[in-house]
Amino acid sequence: MESSFTWLDYSEKDRQIVLNILELLKKSETRDELGIGVVRDAFSDMLFPGTSTIQTRAKYFLFIPWIYKSLEEKKVPSSKIERRGRKDEIRIIYALLDFDDTEEGIIGREAKENLQRLPSSIYWHGLETWGIRLYPYPISDYHRSLDTFYRSDKAATNSSDEGMDCFEKRRNWHPGLPPAPDDFPEKASFYLTYEEASYLKERIMLKCPDTMLSCLVSSDLPDKSVILPWEHPICPDLPEKIREELFHARNFSETIYGAALLYNLMIAEKAGAKDLARGYSDALIEWADCLQSRRDELSRWDSEKRFWQIVFSHGARPTLSTKNFIDNWLNIALSPERAKSVAKDAYARDLIYRREVQLKGRLAKLENSEALDRWMRDASTRMAGQLRYRWHPAEKIISDILTGLRRS
Repeated sequence: MESSFTWLDYSEKDRQIVLNILELLKKSETRDELGIGVVRDAFSDMLFPGTSTIQTRAKYFLFIPWIYKSLEEKKVPSSKIERRGRKDEIRIIYALLDFDDTEEGIIGREAKENLQRLPSSIYWHGLETWGIRLYPYPISDYHRSLDTFYRSDKAATNSSDEGMDCFEKRRNWHPGLPPAPDDFPEKASFYLTYEEASYLKERIMLKCPDTMLSCLVSSDLPDKSVILPWEHPICPDLPEKIREELFHARNFSETIYGAALLYNLMIAEKAGAKDLARGYSDALIEWADCLQSRRDELSRWDSEKRFWQIVFSHGARPTLSTKNFIDNWLNIALSPERAKSVAKDAYARDLIYRREVQLKGRLAKLENSEALDRWMRDASTRMAGQLRYRWHPAEKIISDILTGLRRS
């Protein structure tokens, strides 16, 4: 039986989170098998607001408002706007495919007309975060609101003509949005002009100040691809607030990684997959060595108080059971002797076992033979990735903007 979700009362951000989870279940680095996603997402929003793990290129932050501004100008009614918007988003797929120098990042490259998750849905929350979308509600509400919008816009225009100020025009999109090219959406490219890149930079600087994202788009450092955000050469020069957030984010990423490795080791053992189990055992040894190499920094990490203050300050509300699990795991990880022998630590294993059962009940892989069989059949489920806090998509979006700025 296919699962489904129904939202009775939700915010756009909550809806986006659930949709992203559904989209990303097949990507190992995004799996949240142990229920620590609320903390991961808090740091992701701190460092790279407006991004998501399934965004690809910066130009979509312009494609979407260009499409809908054009449809608004044509007064496309609410009953037809979703279909017309989808049609134009599909046209962009073909336009990008026809562009000879297009790189990776085309959403719907394979699915085309069968695309289920449109770019407008993927970028909707980010468009609001960056102050490009002014309409503050979900895209479904936006579609339904357009008939009223056209009437109110006409009333506001008439009142202005008559010298009355009783109506104020509603804006759905930022008035400074650069104009779409004349041949859009029949032709499209991921390349940003200097004006387009400057606009996106201005939006980020104004709406997302004091973030690693804003610092990177305003940096004159050459592009440097790194695997993890704290490896970027800009880090020593970041403001103190961001360096502190990054310090806590890195420490959490590196310590909680061991829990993911132990979880997979336990499953591999239960499945009788000796080679896999040996690989996870070796990875746990490397993990402990990594923590040991950073022992001085980790010894200064206030994981009991300041860490949680920062997480809570950004609106994250982990459950008590989630907080207890993380605290208990950090006590293990931050003990050099226990981290070194964690693969055989009975308490650590029990902690992982109880956490999975608490989250999944009868569907826990450590309890359910069918779930265990699926894990064995699907190689992507057998990987455990370290938290990167959306760095991969953010890095590409930042690179697009910086490349456009260099076209001045």
